[in-house]
Amino acid sequence: MRRSGALAGAAAGLLLAGCGTLGAPQVTHTVNNPPHICMMPKLVGIPYFQDTRQGAAQAARELGVTLVYDGPIQASPVRQVDEVNQWITAGCDAITVSANDGNALAPALEQAARAGIAAGAWDADVLPAARKVFVNQASFQSIGYGLADSMARATGANGQFMVLTGDLTAPNTNMWISYLRKRIKQKYPGMKIATVLPMEEDLQRGIDVTQNYLQAHPNTTGVFGMVTTAIPAAAEGIQQLHLTGKVHAVGVGIPSENRAYVEAGTTDALVIWNPVDLGYAAVYVADAQVRHRMPTTGSFRAGRLGALKFDKPGELLLGPALIITKKNIDRYHF
Repeated sequence: MRRSGALAGAAAGLLLAGCGTLGAPQVTHTVNNPPHICMMPKLVGIPYFQDTRQGAAQAARELGVTLVYDGPIQASPVRQVDEVNQWITAGCDAITVSANDGNALAPALEQAARAGIAAGAWDADVLPAARKVFVNQASFQSIGYGLADSMARATGANGQFMVLTGDLTAPNTNMWISYLRKRIKQKYPGMKIATVLPMEEDLQRGIDVTQNYLQAHPNTTGVFGMVTTAIPAAAEGIQQLHLTGKVHAVGVGIPSENRAYVEAGTTDALVIWNPVDLGYAAVYVADAQVRHRMPTTGSFRAGRLGALKFDKPGELLLGPALIITKKNIDRYHF
């Protein structure tokens, strides 16, 4: 498991901060000056998490905190747990994660909390008992319903559909899929989800999975992409098979990575939020946790974003999902 240069360089000093190590009882944690916020995406190196890093860095500069932004190079729950354990030993003041597996990460975050470290989640939640606040990019319902409604508009609300997801254990995508299924069942009886297939956040694997499935199931009407690597993979797979216009693509994706597919008509709609704002909000929340200023209900002021509201206790909502199509994609530049 790799460690970021920023964390490795700070580790010696952080060890003096009084944080307990794994297996230690509850201790008093001495906050670094400035506070050290350790923030982990599902994986590093993809455009979506580069955008969240950009927003996180903006917030860190405004707040005067030290930011460590690092994670695995593949979507691996095991590697995320390893890095959280390293951060506990290094003495981070706050650890906030986007979980590949909310159950797998929960014990490590609970250990961090016992060591006096502020524990949180953003983008993809852990078990609620393992964190104080989850920064949710948009309500699960708005994303799932937005995907279903967009595909229904593109296909006349009829057909067989494949769902291409990142990892079968990811809590956020599983919730989106559950609301996608609910919307289809309630409103679009002519639509049927035939299968859900993982691509493990690997673009080429997603292209291969899409093409193999479409070749084996030529009556497929559309593909839902549930992570930001899935929708460009699905669109590329459709284009390479010369199925644009016959097989539709709708998914969670950022405009910068999907513009060509949207303009070509291969991807009918993107359902998304601003990932820069999400990273920004997550750092504001982590900083407030360290300073014991973080509520769990009502609202919270996050810098330039203003007041964000809690959707439910412990779950802060960034805002409503955006529906991006060929008609409005030129308005968005992330």
